[in-house]
Formats: sequence, structure tokens, C-alpha cells
Amino acid sequence: MDITKFNFPTPIHFGPGARRLVAAHLREQGLARPLIVTDRALAQLPVLAEFSSHLAGLQVGLFAGVHGNPTCAQVMEGAVAYKAHEADCVIGFGGGAALDVAKVVGIAATHEGDILDYVWDHPQVRPIVNELPYFVALPTTAGTGSEVGRSAVVSENDTHHKRTVFSPKILAKTVFADPELTLGLPPAITAATGMDALTHNIESYLSPAYHPLCDGIALEGLRIGARALATAVREPGNLPARADMLMSSMMGAIAFQKDLGSVHACAHALGAVCDLHHGLANALMIDTVLAWNHEAVPGKFDEMAHVVGLAGGGTAFVGWLKSLKQQIGITGGLAAYGVKPEQIPQLVPLAATDFTGGTNPRPATAADYERFFKAAM
Repeated sequence: MDITKFNFPTPIHFGPGARRLVAAHLREQGLARPLIVTDRALAQLPVLAEFSSHLAGLQVGLFAGVHGNPTCAQVMEGAVAYKAHEADCVIGFGGGAALDVAKVVGIAATHEGDILDYVWDHPQVRPIVNELPYFVALPTTAGTGSEVGRSAVVSENDTHHKRTVFSPKILAKTVFADPELTLGLPPAITAATGMDALTHNIESYLSPAYHPLCDGIALEGLRIGARALATAVREPGNLPARADMLMSSMMGAIAFQKDLGSVHACAHALGAVCDLHHGLANALMIDTVLAWNHEAVPGKFDEMAHVVGLAGGGTAFVGWLKSLKQQIGITGGLAAYGVKPEQIPQLVPLAATDFTGGTNPRPATAADYERFFKAAM
């Protein structure tokens, strides 16, 4: 498998060994003092040390303060580290959380105020006016596709409500998508992040917004992910399956320019109230919400069933998802992962007001969200 380069719109180097191209690329830009932004757990693993060994000749700093669903405080701490290192660029290295923090560390390091001042729905949102540090991204999971996204999701420090900074200015200048970086992912994380990728492709396709370009990408991203996910979980060293999942993940993130739906609205609420892993939360909600959505867009369910190779048409699609979840070890409902029925009154208003629910193919009320959570327990 070779390294290929393509633009969409971000320049992407895709293939095994792409991580080895980073140092030369940064030197070509006249950069010498990168700050690696990564998460606390990943920083302790050999994969980061191995990557760092390819950065010889650069003065490398490290911020490894990302953990859990990342908070605004983590972004501000990263900005302090950027300035302390006198960095001239940022390398985002990790899963969606680390990459989302890496995207906006540069805003906090070069602009006044708190990163919350720059979220898209702030009543007096501050503009991004200064030049941002050069930013490259290396995903180590195949789920969020954050490496190609123009948004960064961070949680409020106290409430853990998810907030979004949205701007084309935070797109990575170059992505180095190396499936070898995902080989060490444990099966449970491979499964959860893989379901995140599938959910992005599915929900963006089902969105009623008009964007045929994204529809095509979403369907192909679903096809690629559907054929690879169980293999990637079952055979962690299977590089073609890992590459397929990395591609499916990027395609899902590109496709959800068309927006998402109520699965994500539920998942965001579960992340805020229960600190549930985002991909796992999507996996636990997707069949409940999609079964309810089917009657609104049966033709689209027929098309998704065709794409994943089902003979039974759209009515078989939700059953296929349930079977896939079983194959990859995601069993049980919300209760099996620590969600309590008494938390549902907290979850419902968050889900019902989440912006992603606005493009669900079937409008959902607070009462609908209450039913979703109860059914998924």
C-alpha cells in the first residue's frame, strides 16, 4: 500500500508511513519549533515516542493535557504551553479529542479572551482576526474525522455542555493519515470509534439538507466502513481494514458539512451528563433513533441497505446495524455502560436543544427524546 496525496480541500497524505513525512514538510514551511498536542494516555504509549523519533532536527515541545471529553480549560492550558515553548506551529496527534484541542490552541495562543468567546453561538462571538499557527494533523483513531473538519468541540469546564468553534480558518494545513498509527487501538476503542465513523456517514446522508456532493461521499464512506469495521476489531493488525476505517472516518467528517441528526443530539447529551465516550454513545443510540426515522425517508434506507449489501431493503438496515454491534462487542443498552434512568430528565433537554437534531429527517420533540433514551436503556 503506497502513500497517496490528494486534496479535499485539505492536502492529505494517506497511507502507511505518512507520519514520516511530517518533519520534512514542516522544514519546507520554514518551521522548526512544533508543539505536539496529544492526550494524556497516548503520551504514555510507544506510538508517540516512535512518531517523535521521526522529528529529528526540530525543537519539539509537548502538551499532553487532553483527557476525556476535552474542556475549555484544556485548550487554555495548551495555549500556555504553546507560548512557553515559543512554538511556531502545532502538530495534532491523537483521536478526536486531541485533534479538536489542537485545532483551537492556536486561537487561544494568538487572540485575547477565553476560547468560549469564539464558539459559534456566543451572543458576542469574537472574530478570528490574527494569523493562526501552522497546524498539521495526524489521526490515531478512525472515528471522528476531526483531522479534516472545520469545527472543534470542547466542553464547558463546569457544566460539560459541548460547545463548538466553527471556522474554515482552523482546518489543518496538511493531514498525514497513516493507518499504521491506528494498529495499536484496542478492540473496544476500534469498535466505538468505528461506529462513530459509520454514524457520521449515515446521519449526514439522512439529513434533509441539499448537498448531493456530501450524499455521494457519505454513501461511499458507509460502504467502505461497513466492509472493514468487524475485521478491524477482530484482526487488529489488518492494515487494509485499518486503512479502510481511516478513510471511512475522513469521508464521514467531510460529509457532515451537510449536518447530522438526533443520534448525535443524544450522544452529545450523554457525553455532557454521563461523560460517555462519543463513539460509544452514538453506537448505543443509533438503532433506536434510526428505527424511528425509517418511516420519514424509506427510500434512503433502501439505498443504505443496497450499499452495505443487504437483500432485504431498507427494513433490514437497522437489524444489520444491531448485528454489526454484536459482532464488534457493543452489547447491552445504556444501563450496561453506567447510564441511570434518573439521569433521563437531565439528558432530554440537552438532546432536544442540540443543534445537530435540527437536521434529523424526522423532527423530534422532547417527548421523542425521552422515548429514545428509555428505549435505549
